[in-house]
Amino acid sequence: MLSLSCHRKAPTTLKRYHFTGRIDSIDAADGSATIDNDNLPGVMDPMTMLYKIKPQSVVRQLAPGDSISADYIIIEPDDDNARNDSWLENVQITAHARTLSPGSPKSEVQHIPAPGDQVPDFHLTNQDGRRVSLRQYRGKVLLVTFIYTRCPFPDFCPRVTSNFAEIDKQFGANPALAAHTHLLSVSFDPERDTPGVLRDYAFSVAHTHDRALFDRWEFAVPRSADLPTMAAFFGLTYNSEAGLITHNLSTTVIAPDGKISRWYHGSDWQVSDLMKDATDALALKGL
Repeated sequence: MLSLSCHRKAPTTLKRYHFTGRIDSIDAADGSATIDNDNLPGVMDPMTMLYKIKPQSVVRQLAPGDSISADYIIIEPDDDNARNDSWLENVQITAHARTLSPGSPKSEVQHIPAPGDQVPDFHLTNQDGRRVSLRQYRGKVLLVTFIYTRCPFPDFCPRVTSNFAEIDKQFGANPALAAHTHLLSVSFDPERDTPGVLRDYAFSVAHTHDRALFDRWEFAVPRSADLPTMAAFFGLTYNSEAGLITHNLSTTVIAPDGKISRWYHGSDWQVSDLMKDATDALALKGL
């Protein structure tokens, strides 16, 4: 005689706590980070331990020395034989660690871009080998993001570059808007992203070989000596490991007066967000 029975998972209790701490080290492959956490009243004292992070892709946006806040989730099954589980989610970086040269003794708190901050006149070399500076875009809304052409992670450089390509397309369809806006993709890989590499990358991601592309959207790289200062100002962290660069994401809307209008960390922004930011920034200047 065949008997059927239903097996239900043991009921669980979910507890959520506000969590703060500082990143000690990361394991991107495992989706975890070792964190020096602050006191969690009734849960744990300050200590350094390994935490799982969800979604796992968030780990690649973190760097040692970053200060974070998050939700600490604890799952406690009512079945005594079942295992507890815990992880961090809704991770937010509250202060970045400055990228330091090898041998530097400690991390420093990095600048977090804020509306109204005056943007320094950083100098770069664009895809044509021509020197450009941020000051020359005054009078326009400048959208700046950071990439490197070899980035293999779909949710990082390829994603923001694809979004910039769509923004460029929408700007191009609106001559009045295109006349007062500009896109700038800045590489943080000066050793490999030469003008020729940047030019080929631009044609590839924009799906065109029309050089008129660069009238609206440029690809440029700072000198190696200038990169740390520029990265620190725009809240960018990066670290070269085994030929790849571990990094976060930074996208900035600079108003026509050269001051920050909006800054985005990560890749959660949408094309519509930056289109609205650009339109709003122009409206404030009566353009």
